[in-house]
Amino acid sequence: MRHSRKTMMSAATVGLGVAAVLGGIVPSASAAAPASGSPSSYAAYERSQENQAANRAFFDAVQRSVAEQRAANPGLLAVTVTYNTRSAPSFRSQIARSTQIWNSSVANVKLQEVSSGGNFSYREGNDSRGSYASTDGHGRGYIFLDYQQNQQYNSTRVTAHETGHVLGLPDHYSGPCSELMSGGGPGTSCQNATPNSAERSRVNQLWANGLVASGLDSKG
Repeated sequence: MRHSRKTMMSAATVGLGVAAVLGGIVPSASAAAPASGSPSSYAAYERSQENQAANRAFFDAVQRSVAEQRAANPGLLAVTVTYNTRSAPSFRSQIARSTQIWNSSVANVKLQEVSSGGNFSYREGNDSRGSYASTDGHGRGYIFLDYQQNQQYNSTRVTAHETGHVLGLPDHYSGPCSELMSGGGPGTSCQNATPNSAERSRVNQLWANGLVASGLDSKG
């Protein structure tokens, strides 16, 4: 599910002008990093300590938000993690598809879209680092979807991979294409957007009884 260059330029004009929810602002077109990313530059950032730290901070933020939510409903055996797409309008179909994939793959946690607020948000724009999960400096988590990377790689796979961080899975770029969290490791030809059995089992284990068993330091 890819966007043409003309569509992506139009989406950039629309998406970058939308105010981000959860306490942050989507950068303006002039402030955004140049869309000069390549598979090699994405790989360099993906494997960096900076990205690993951002993933941990993101999951910690989501975990805290979910804990607050569960405090009001302690009897729930499965938890619902909510998100909004107001700041990623041109990726709504990919986000919906990745949500469908994850919701049909695991039983102990569910993803649900809300019109505003939520446990985390999606954003879109240009960034030479590619797509990533991070926080906005105010303790709120967001997933950033980069235009160019989503043209070069299977866009639903990119979105589903980043959404995997919501559920507690770390990156594992040395894995095969059949492993969703291998991300861009297998190259641009990889079309798989579905977690394998080990990834599904790990998410169910992490969210057993509606509780997160451990964080991103665990191997997925």
